[in-house]
Amino acid sequence: MFLIKEVSIVNEGKVIEADVLIKGDRIEKIGQNLRADSNHIVISGSGLHLFPGVIDDQVHFREPGLTHKGNIFTESRAAVAGGVTSFMEMPNVNPQTITQELLEAKYEIGRKSALANYSFYMGSTNDNLEEILKTDPANVCGIKIFMGSSTGNMLVDDQETLESIFRNAPILIATHCEDEATIRANTEKFVAQYGDNIPFRYHPVIRDEEACYLSSSKAVELAKKNNTRLHILHISTGKETNLFTNEIPLKEKRITSEACIHHLWFSDQDYEEKGSFIKWNPAVKSANDRDQIWEALLDNRIDVVATDHAPHTLEEKQNPYMSAPSGGPLIQHTLVAMLDFYYQGKISLERIAEKMSHAVAECFEVRERGYIREGYKADLVLVDLNKPWTVSRDNIRAKCGWSPFEGHTFKSSVEKTFVSGHLAYSDGKLDESQMGQRLAFDRK
Repeated sequence: MFLIKEVSIVNEGKVIEADVLIKGDRIEKIGQNLRADSNHIVISGSGLHLFPGVIDDQVHFREPGLTHKGNIFTESRAAVAGGVTSFMEMPNVNPQTITQELLEAKYEIGRKSALANYSFYMGSTNDNLEEILKTDPANVCGIKIFMGSSTGNMLVDDQETLESIFRNAPILIATHCEDEATIRANTEKFVAQYGDNIPFRYHPVIRDEEACYLSSSKAVELAKKNNTRLHILHISTGKETNLFTNEIPLKEKRITSEACIHHLWFSDQDYEEKGSFIKWNPAVKSANDRDQIWEALLDNRIDVVATDHAPHTLEEKQNPYMSAPSGGPLIQHTLVAMLDFYYQGKISLERIAEKMSHAVAECFEVRERGYIREGYKADLVLVDLNKPWTVSRDNIRAKCGWSPFEGHTFKSSVEKTFVSGHLAYSDGKLDESQMGQRLAFDRK
């Protein structure tokens, strides 16, 4: 049991100074001058800020089958070190998570080795509709559809299959949207000119605005036609932001969207220095696209911020363009990156809590998480806004051991992370004695 004293609580559009009492896995009391008994560990929050734990709705932890890149234990370790207390993980592993049996096998891995709270997406293919329809909305975050190929090649491109999934899905559908035909045609042009050694600066030309918009607009059209609960992941173009609305409350939206930290941070000007280390699908695009994504995030057309954390080994990333995989490790640095944007005047502390915790909980209808409320699960992050640190190989927690942020000095530090009441991370040290909990969802 813990008592956090005199801390600045960032929650539900306000910053207030109060004490927070944690008992078991829940927040028992929030108030002034709370008293601890002999069983409580007292933590001084003076000069610090307490945020609700970050909920990351899109990660790739690589287990099973790709564990040379990362696994649920190592990547959840990086998560809690970065203030991420809950994650939702993707199905493009080996074997792919495309049956209920394989899905439950991943939950068993999570139960044994996830230091953060966890949920796993059910994967879709051109021929597993029967398995998809068995997915339980109460304890699975969603169904993932790759409407464009990426790591793992789970492309769903059969129109009849797409129609059937959108029409019958019992649960939220999350989509990766890039038009495959456009990407293949663009790739052929550059391979003809450069062979395998295409300069990385052409990645956003190959996976261009049109490829993204064609696929995203198709997903929106299918969702509107079938009244599907659709969530479009990692918006990377300004054009796509116009597909979404801010004219109704998030709780009433049937179509929502996500921005990722790399599309908010980097632009195509960074390929010259970073090369394959900022090669993601969909691609980091122009500074103008980045500005429009920011605009849509702040006016609530884009609802949440995530990472798309997707580690690959250094050796893999150092390959030429055609064989260098897309993706990178981001989960340890996403909250402190957003806090750097706070210092730049781009976003308030309250909006950071909204976009990284509150709105994710609302979007996915996560039960009793995402807010600092009495009775809710104690997923909390204690942050020092005035403690700079520099990212280097010796402080990266992800198994792959590198980061696109290497050499950058962040202005803020994560001091402590509570996962379901357990102090999982404190002052640079992890406590691996207790695992996270399986996420539950309040869905009708």
